Amino acid sequence: MSSEHILVTGALGCIGAWVVRHLVAAGVAVTVFDLSDKAYRMQLIMGEEDIARVRFIVGDIADPQAVTDAVATSGATTIVHLAALQIPACRANPTLGAQVNVVGTVNVFEAARKAGHRRLVYASSAAVYGPVEEYPPGPLADDAPLLPRSLYGVFKQADEGIARVYWHEHGISSIGLRPYVVYGPGRDQGLTSSPTKAMLAAAAGAPYRIAYGGRFDMQYAGDVARSMIAALHVPFDGSRAFNLGGTVAHMADVVAAITRAAPTSRGQISFDEKSLGYPAAMDGSPARAVLGDLSVTPLDAGVAETVATFRRALDKGLIAP
Repeated sequence: MSSEHILVTGALGCIGAWVVRHLVAAGVAVTVFDLSDKAYRMQLIMGEEDIARVRFIVGDIADPQAVTDAVATSGATTIVHLAALQIPACRANPTLGAQVNVVGTVNVFEAARKAGHRRLVYASSAAVYGPVEEYPPGPLADDAPLLPRSLYGVFKQADEGIARVYWHEHGISSIGLRPYVVYGPGRDQGLTSSPTKAMLAAAAGAPYRIAYGGRFDMQYAGDVARSMIAALHVPFDGSRAFNLGGTVAHMADVVAAITRAAPTSRGQISFDEKSLGYPAAMDGSPARAVLGDLSVTPLDAGVAETVATFRRALDKGLIAP
């Protein structure tokens, strides 16, 4: 049994559920801090016995005392900070988005400082970048100019700045990771969740139109979680945010992979031609240089596993089509 104890904020979201799954499988003690204890995303990918090993603390990431108390009482040795509202929620309620995504991050770093932590991992996003025409051709470097066009992207840029300040002023080392289009079981929220929703529709035998098209970098949720955990363990001093590379694909490739995983969905899954507007590929080589040889699940394998997981969940009544 590991001597580690990890506090995961936002663990009831997609990436958080996968982080918890991998930590529990490795014998690591895990405490979850989130707005509720409804672990339905974990139930998609974890057994009840494994979920029972997780301690749940219910609280609001925007409440500084609640965060401080959670870090102090959990006995955690370090933190993976994933609590955030996605693009649509930030657009619908900018004030709440800022409270959760920016104030919440300050609260986490402050709680870490008070607890004497010297290491923290958090999720940034490819949304810190601007439209494709602002950048040269080729994979986007992680030191490219940050030109966000959404409040969510602005908030994530602020989080990266917060992390740098806490390194310079308090010596708290941090690594931020910038996923792009994350897919897999549990990915049911956010602007880029449409491909995963299409996989659920295919598993259920229902038609679905994906809200965008074009080419983009995709990361399987389990791979993103493993990258977060790797960032906890590598020797690193400083504060830096890294792009996460993945599989660059066109939406037509995604639909083809869905059809291979669920042949009865042929002709039922379509997509809008409008692209997300960001550069298609993220340069993940600096992240690999620091974190090691990060696993990348091939697109066909990730889609097939997602569809199979959804079929099992539908059969058990865990989710509805």
